[in-house]
Amino acid sequence: MNAQNARNAQNAQPNAARAAEAAEAAEAAEAAEAAEAAPDGASPSSLADLESRAAAHRARPAYGHDALIACDRLVRIFSADGVEVQALQGLDLLVGEGELMAVVGASGSGKSTLLNILAGLDVPSAGAAKVAGCDLLAMDGKERLRYRREVVGFVWQQTARNLLPYLTAAQNVALPMQLRGRGARKERAARAGELLGMLGLGDARDRRPGQLSGGQQQRVAIAVALANDPSVLLADEPTGELDSATAEQIFAAFRTANQELGTTMVIVTHDQTVANEVRRTVAIRDGRTASEVLRRTEVDASGQESLVAREYAMVDRAGRLQLPQNYVEALGIRHRVMLELEQDHIGVWPDDNGTADTDAE
Repeated sequence: MNAQNARNAQNAQPNAARAAEAAEAAEAAEAAEAAEAAPDGASPSSLADLESRAAAHRARPAYGHDALIACDRLVRIFSADGVEVQALQGLDLLVGEGELMAVVGASGSGKSTLLNILAGLDVPSAGAAKVAGCDLLAMDGKERLRYRREVVGFVWQQTARNLLPYLTAAQNVALPMQLRGRGARKERAARAGELLGMLGLGDARDRRPGQLSGGQQQRVAIAVALANDPSVLLADEPTGELDSATAEQIFAAFRTANQELGTTMVIVTHDQTVANEVRRTVAIRDGRTASEVLRRTEVDASGQESLVAREYAMVDRAGRLQLPQNYVEALGIRHRVMLELEQDHIGVWPDDNGTADTDAE
């Protein structure tokens, strides 16, 4: 046990150092923001001027003050055998109440780490994360358990992880309410019946998971996740083990629950079909939010409706953005780019001398 404690302490030291560095970087960024707020050519004439500007800066609304989910410069570092892996590298993300959105990214991009943090299953190394007013960095074990029972619902990719095989569909849905101590038995049964009926499973309430198809099991899992009226429902690849037709049924169930209950939903997926069905898709790359696709319905002069999608590069709170990888490759961008501020846009050009540059050794 002492040896294990010693290893834990050793692993904690680099994480603590990283967290301290992240905190210092955040303070520096805030100081830079305050300095940039001054008019061009102005200089502080007195301590009173500095105090006044600092007070005005502090009086601004906090980042994500009106969002249900707010991740601010989120960092997660894993350590194993003296090797550190930064799964999240200062990720920023805001999700409004009632949104139905998708998070996409390649394997190792950090999307599953983000989902585990939002679910209360993991703790970030630095930064800030709040969900429905709950500070995910400040919660103790008891508060974290209450958070997982009452604030968030979770749907796993593997159907077997979502349901107990010896309980019926209705009993599986009623179980989270029973663990929370919510209502009498009849009330829990009625609530389970309502959820299963809403998701098209009213005739399957008395069947056990082994008597249900994979798609039916996932819809029961959605009902289980919604049992305690969570503020947020999180889903990790919910259609990953299903065929395309069944996957469409599962997403229809998410959409129905979102529209009828108003539950905020964040779905991590590799399925582009699912990603295209939501109004907002956020892509994560190298531990940061890289781009965002927003979709909206437009009506032309003849009254014909069409869905319009536009992709945006994400700019984090430090002013950084990630250029799309295909753009970088197409222009041969390697080390740096030239920037020019125009009246209504910023021009970006490859460095003319970039091909002649070599990395310093």
